Amino acid sequence: MIRRDPKRWNTTAVGYFLGKKPYFHHLNEFVRSIWPGVRDVKATSNGFFFFQFNSVAAMEEVIEGVELWTTEGLSTVASGIGRPLYPDAITRTCTRLDFARVCVMLHISSKLPKHVVIMMPNELGGESACKVDVEYEWLPPKCTGCSSLGHSVKECPLSKPTKPAVSLYVRKSMPPKQAAPELKMSEQSQVDPSPKEIQPEIEANRGTEDMTEKWQG
Repeated sequence: MIRRDPKRWNTTAVGYFLGKKPYFHHLNEFVRSIWPGVRDVKATSNGFFFFQFNSVAAMEEVIEGVELWTTEGLSTVASGIGRPLYPDAITRTCTRLDFARVCVMLHISSKLPKHVVIMMPNELGGESACKVDVEYEWLPPKCTGCSSLGHSVKECPLSKPTKPAVSLYVRKSMPPKQAAPELKMSEQSQVDPSPKEIQPEIEANRGTEDMTEKWQG
């Protein structure tokens, strides 16, 4: 019975999702959007999904789609975000194939896309769009106020109100006024107009006046 139609399942891949089972309708639309070679999708009650492709080459491209796991392939994907610098050790040695981790440098004003679309060669000799999901393991705080990293816009020092500057006028200290020199007279230079010294002069004048009157008379 197996030998009757062996080619029927040559182009079919079997898949199983760990965790919560996705809705069939959503899965069918998503698979057809990322795998152009899918012809049909079937599901079983125990959680298995069957993906039928148009050809063996299209199926192998999905199952063994590791052609991007090279320096050129990772650089092409990372260039859709920013400037690729280097992959980590696990990605470089292909220790884990669940994801690829690449260090990317970008401008502070650059947007962070959630996926990158690249063109891949298809079985018909042309190119097909391939969407690669992007996750950011760590992002530093970003301030849109001063366009810098390290703090948020709420903690930006430029957005905090500052007290107005107050100019202070300091008056220069003036030297103390010098007191006028006090004039002191010595005891010898002081004149004591006592009546004893003036009285003889007055009497002498009176005597002179009397002599003048007598002389004229």
